[in-house]
Amino acid sequence: MRAMSLVNNVAQHLHSARTARKLSQATLAKAAGVSVSYVSMLERGQRSPPLEMLEALAKALRVSPLELLQAGGGKRRR
Repeated sequence: MRAMSLVNNVAQHLHSARTARKLSQATLAKAAGVSVSYVSMLERGQRSPPLEMLEALAKALRVSPLELLQAGGGKRRR
C-alpha cells in the first residue's frame, strides 16, 4: 500500500470535512475568503494551500488544521 502525499491527504480530508458538515463548496469558499474554483482544485489535489489558507479552511470547517493534514483514516477517493 502506497502512502498518500500530503496534498492528497488535504484533498481527501477537506472534502470529507466539508461534506460531513453538509456545506457546499460555495459556502466553504465564502467562509474562508477564497473562490469556489480554488476550493474545487484543493479537493481534487490540484493545488496545495499555504499554511495560512489551511488555517482559514480549518476555521471555516471548525476542525483542527492538523485534521486536514493527517494521514490515513477515512475512505480513499478515486
